[in-house]
Amino acid sequence: MEHTGHSDHGAMDTGWRAAVQATLHCLTGCAIGEVLGMVVGTAFGLHNAATVVLSIVLAFVFGYSLTMRGVLRAGVALSTAFTVALASDTVSIAVMEVADNATVLAIPGAMDAGLSSVLFWLSLVISLVIAFVVTTPVNHWLIGRGRGHAVVHQYHN
Repeated sequence: MEHTGHSDHGAMDTGWRAAVQATLHCLTGCAIGEVLGMVVGTAFGLHNAATVVLSIVLAFVFGYSLTMRGVLRAGVALSTAFTVALASDTVSIAVMEVADNATVLAIPGAMDAGLSSVLFWLSLVISLVIAFVVTTPVNHWLIGRGRGHAVVHQYHN
């Protein structure tokens, strides 16, 4: 049976609300890394493939960092926080990055648009919205099985 109410007493919300919250958390780190990577890659005239790789790497770095920040506040060791971030975020970030980058690559001219182009920024916004829509059901499935952000929940104050 699906529990959709929020509880501050340690019971993990396994419903869609938890999936949306987990996806928004993931989207924050991914968006920071993705946008930064696209901006840096475009500003430095990197090849499209290098720009995409840079964006993906930065999305994982920022995604893991945001999770680790919260887990470290619970007083755990850095190595534990890193392990928790890997366990809770890897699938979500990977799905989000595939959806996000596939969308940008599919929009004609988006990768070649300059930083002052509406197409550049609009493609990033569209890609992040699509990534959110694609990743939310994945997080719902993971949380419902005690994985994904369910792993992090025990460290929330």
